[in-house]
Amino acid sequence: MAASSATKTKLPLDLNEESTGAPLGKDPKNPGRDSKVSRMGTASIPRLITEFAIPAILGMVVNGAYNVVDSIFLGQAMGEIGLSAATVANPIMIVFMAISMLIGNGGNALAALRLGEGRRVDAEISLGNTVLLSVVVSAIVGIAALNPAVLDGLLTLSSATDDVRPYARAFLQIICFGFIFQCIGMGVNNFIRTAGAPNRALVTMLIGLVVSTALNYLFVLRLGWGVEGSALATIIGQAASCAAVLWYFVFTRNVPLKLHFRYMAPHLRVIGTILSLGFASFAVQAGMAVVNFVINHLLVQYGALSPIGADDALASIGVVQRVAMFTVLPLVGVAVAIQPLLGFNYGAKLIDRVRKTLWYGIAGATVLGTVMWLVVHLFPEFIVGAFGITHDGLVDFTVFALKVQLLMLPFVGFQIVGSNYFQATGQPAKSIVLSLTRQILFLVPLLFALPEVLPHILPQFTGLDALYFATPMADFLSIFVTVIFIIVEMKRLRKLERGEITAKF
Repeated sequence: MAASSATKTKLPLDLNEESTGAPLGKDPKNPGRDSKVSRMGTASIPRLITEFAIPAILGMVVNGAYNVVDSIFLGQAMGEIGLSAATVANPIMIVFMAISMLIGNGGNALAALRLGEGRRVDAEISLGNTVLLSVVVSAIVGIAALNPAVLDGLLTLSSATDDVRPYARAFLQIICFGFIFQCIGMGVNNFIRTAGAPNRALVTMLIGLVVSTALNYLFVLRLGWGVEGSALATIIGQAASCAAVLWYFVFTRNVPLKLHFRYMAPHLRVIGTILSLGFASFAVQAGMAVVNFVINHLLVQYGALSPIGADDALASIGVVQRVAMFTVLPLVGVAVAIQPLLGFNYGAKLIDRVRKTLWYGIAGATVLGTVMWLVVHLFPEFIVGAFGITHDGLVDFTVFALKVQLLMLPFVGFQIVGSNYFQATGQPAKSIVLSLTRQILFLVPLLFALPEVLPHILPQFTGLDALYFATPMADFLSIFVTVIFIIVEMKRLRKLERGEITAKF
């Protein structure tokens, strides 16, 4: 029956055809169901951004807190070996987040554009195919985790030492089996925000974090289950979020988008559009994973040559990476918050509102980045100590690395929001290029070059010290490129506003 219904459904993707669904705000059965969505094209932009941004920022912080919670409990219970195991597993977990964002952000971007055009059924088909993709990809990940060679290959790629490998393998295998909960709970959560319910989107994430934190305390600190207990706590928390997300779309009444089984039938054009729109988000996270693999390799190489040692170097970078991720997540939250506003107004051809939304978003991300930068520079020892690092030499090194790596944080929000703008407005190629500049095109070459060059220029720095200077340099270069893209885009929007060109998405 699902396949038959799908066959009868027209898909006007990228074509100027009539919508298959009732126009927004004109559903005869539920005339008020779309008011939360249609207001994105009429209400005050600052008020909308504030309403959407606060729960989105908190939601991203909550999502990132899973890894931080794991590290804190493992560091307190197991010391540096627990932190090292989490550090080794971190690149693979970032890949999982990248897959979730590839599917979820791409599907959500498409749904926002279609809602802006008044094409509800197409938006619900996007939702259904997003859930389908999540199930299929999660099954592949679970099957791959059953093969020991796959896990060992990933751990080798992540530079696991002999002491750390057994702990990292146990942690990672459990996370793989529970990946479906993360993929749906995190990816599909974005649709709740596009449906005009940002606070509900936050609540679904908070449910998972509360469950995960409580179970981490029970399993790791009280029962002594170590890395296995932490992994179990994580996937159970994600399962709770997943259940809350699905409940909203299946059982909640009068919502602008519903999850229908008949719309989960695969549509290749929809899937292709989802993946193309989501690839920019995937590139950001996948690039972060590549960087983590590279850094872990270089940490083992240069850490072994320093008094700190390879395992302690891994523990230190694990703390820096998690804090850096945690400080960037609020900026990503701003970008995620304005995505449905950008997509809806761009789809509705309200160009002035698109432009204002972008600039308000950049301003908000810049303020948040500055606040996070101040917190890191005012309380670095307290932050490092919370992860269980107590050796004086290692504390000093980690504090130094943290300050250097986050040097450009006040300006990073411009790059993140600017990159996400192109994704939200149906320009995935530009978004992908900007996403790759910060994580891959600039950062990876600098990671290899600086440890060889910097100690010769400034002998007070070792090759291990030099690794941390690569990030602020890559940030500066990527921000410069984003400025150029945004200047060109402003000219294109003016032409679009005057009717000289036509938007295609």
